[in-house]
Amino acid sequence: MQLTDNNNATPNPVAGLSSLEFLAFTLGKEEYGINIQRVQEIRGYEAVTRIANAPDFIKGVINLRGVIVPIVDMRIKFNLDNPAYDEFTVVIILHVCNRMIGMVIDSVSDVINLQQEQVKPAPDIGSLNSSHLIGVGTLDDRMLILIDIDKLISSSDMGLIEQLSE
Repeated sequence: MQLTDNNNATPNPVAGLSSLEFLAFTLGKEEYGINIQRVQEIRGYEAVTRIANAPDFIKGVINLRGVIVPIVDMRIKFNLDNPAYDEFTVVIILHVCNRMIGMVIDSVSDVINLQQEQVKPAPDIGSLNSSHLIGVGTLDDRMLILIDIDKLISSSDMGLIEQLSE
């Protein structure tokens, strides 16, 4: 059973759970977290096959052991600085919405275990679409922007799941 947050009446993915594990990673100067259960593997960036007319943030596809996996550059999606691709660029392979998707990020930090009371609601900022945010995780002097990767990947502005099913 998922409880709802009184502020926005949407299901709270951490409600009722005593703790959650998040994979912490960086994009630009910020630290983010995604549910570790969605992570299949972490790999270095490799050349992709471009797809005609794909949005800029979809870099292309790779063949991962016989499965064609779209690669999304989160740095482009979140309008961060011009991304550089080198031997340190990381791709997190995720299992989301019954599909495999690769997510390009700057670096992986560690796995963080957060208690429910360490997860604060996402701030309501008018111009920010926070529908794909779980909230902000606090751990000592660190703050992680917690992403509901299922909602982000299946969101209409991303359009990735619809494109894959066509």
